[in-house]
This record gives sequence, C-alpha cells and structure tokens, in this order.
Amino acid sequence: MNGVTELRRLIDENNEKLLDLLSERGALVSHMRNLKEKKGEDLFDPRREHEMLERLIKANQGPFPDEVIRSLFKEVFKASLGLMSRKTIESLRVYRSPGAKDKVIDVSGVTLGRYPQYIAGPCSVEGLDELDAVAAGLSRQGVRLLRGGAYKPRTSPYSFQGMGEEGLRILEEVATRHGMVSVTEVLDTRSAELVAAHAGILQIGTRNMSNFELLKEVGRIGKPVLLKRGFMATLDEFLNAAEYIMAAGNNDIILCERGIRTFVKSTRNTLDISAVPLLKKNTYLPVIVDVSHAVGRKDLLEPLAAAAFAAGADGVMIEVHHDPLVAKSDAEQQLTVNEFAALAESVRRIIPGAAPAPVKRMEDVKCV
Repeated sequence: MNGVTELRRLIDENNEKLLDLLSERGALVSHMRNLKEKKGEDLFDPRREHEMLERLIKANQGPFPDEVIRSLFKEVFKASLGLMSRKTIESLRVYRSPGAKDKVIDVSGVTLGRYPQYIAGPCSVEGLDELDAVAAGLSRQGVRLLRGGAYKPRTSPYSFQGMGEEGLRILEEVATRHGMVSVTEVLDTRSAELVAAHAGILQIGTRNMSNFELLKEVGRIGKPVLLKRGFMATLDEFLNAAEYIMAAGNNDIILCERGIRTFVKSTRNTLDISAVPLLKKNTYLPVIVDVSHAVGRKDLLEPLAAAAFAAGADGVMIEVHHDPLVAKSDAEQQLTVNEFAALAESVRRIIPGAAPAPVKRMEDVKCV
C-alpha cells in the first residue's frame, strides 16, 4: 500500500510539472504573438506545427504510441493557437471598459440608448399607401423608428423577395413624411451603398451576422448599423461580428437579440432574454430585442416586450402591418396598428416609462 501511495505522490508531482510547463509554453506563445504583431508577420505557420509534431514522434521512446503523442500535442497546439491568433473578448473595442458611458446613437434627432424606443413597421414594404397607413398610426403612438424590408432574405426562393429599390424609395418617402427614421436590411455588399442612400439605419439580419465582407462594408459606409444575433450564434460570436463593423471604422452599432434556435417547437425561436443584461454589462452599445422574430406568433409579443424592457433593453422591434391577413411575409406574427397600440399601453402599465406615450388618440388612426 505504501508503494501505491508513493507512486500517487510522484504522479501528482508530475501533473504539477506538466502544468508548469504548459503555463510556461503559453507565456512563450503569447510573447511570440506580440512580437509578430509588432513586425506585421503572419501569426500562424502550419509548417511549424508539422515540423514540431515530426520532431516529437522521432523522439518518442514510449510507453505511449506515436498516435497518442500526436493527439496529445495537437490539443496543446490547438490551445496555443487560441492564444496566438485571437484576442480575448475583453480586449475587443466593443467591450465595456471601466467607467465607460453607455453609447447614445442619434439619427436625425431620434436617439437610441437614451430612453426606451419601439422600432415598428411591416415585415416587408408592400406599397406606398399601405406603408403610409402604418406609419401614420405608429407615429401617433410616439414611434419614431420605422422598419420595413425592401430586400427580403427568404427560406424559399419562390417566396416574396421584396420590392427592391422601389421599396427603399417608398420607405424613405414615408419615413420623411411622418418625421421618422427608417430601418431596413442590407443583404449583400453590392446593394449596401444603394440601401445606405435611402435608409437611416442599416440592418444586418441573422443570416448575415457572419457575412464578414458585408460587416466590413457597412463599417466603411459609416451609417448606424442594427446588427442581429445569428440564430445559432454564441454571444462571443455576436460581439466578434460587431467588432468587424467597429474595426472598419463604424462605432454606431445597435445590438439586437432576436431569438436562437433550440429544440422548442412551440415558437419560431427561443428568446434569450438573458442576453440583454449580459450585453448591457459587457458592452456600452445600445441593445434591443426583436420579439416578433423571436417567437413568430403575435399572442406572446406583449409579455416578451415587457420582459425585454424589464431586462434593460433600449428598444423593442416589432412587426406591424396595415392588414396582417394579406401580408406577403410573416403574416402570423404581425400586429395591426390598433393591436400595437393596445400592446404599448399594456407594456407601459407593467413597465412605467417603457416607451413614448401616444401623440394622438388611436380613434384618429384610419387603419385596421
């Protein structure tokens, strides 16, 4: 028994020595990264990894077979590559530094980050009269940010794809008429400049969160960007996507939680409400919640909007249509203007000051 105890002691000592050596190796790798960054050299050289593995295999005297040695050191190299090639989240520009103030984004006098806002409007721009009716009703409710898709990324290639440039012009005209700021999605780098010429805020949808060339492009354009979290993205991946925009020169970024894909089938996605306080804690950027795309059904929008504001969201995005029954996209999750008015009033009762009060009575709104 004493022999077993002694062997265990020696194994523990070896474990600690291995840990010390791994820590020393990590420090050397970090120092190498700093030197290479200063010299502008590539951080990763795949030939170097291959050479190190071959040298170790030649030196291996057992008892572990070569395959085990190769597997073990590949894990060490993989961990070292993480130190070499990637900054930690805490070192990103989007990350909140000590004492940093919350960012307020001002677009033509409409702010995000100063007080709660609604961003509302139809899923798709479907016509001038239709959008004007919605905007008139929403503006009477104190809504200053008008959403509407001119280019629509659809799962089926046969679904309505949006009105394109004509939709952009309609959105701009209607937003200007009602003193609102327009929010619309950019799908690719080819149309980014065109969309920016007509929109107040550029939206990057969930499918494009990892379209890095598009992120760089909207970063270069410089207009405020509403960045939606990918439906299968971690928060770290989300923040790194925002970093692409910021690294390209654009600090006016609005982070949008819009639900993630889980095994739940009763809703379109699962709203990660915990993302709101986490993003508010770790960044200084405005954070909003798209409740419509989070669940894909209108009967849950009211409690989720209240939950979003209660969690600290700077805004809630919600789809409102002049007549959802005939909507060309996402009919099941869009509210009428009157339904939105009732929702906003209910949320105000739950969360006082959650959003601006109506400007006029809803009886004046000539809309469904």
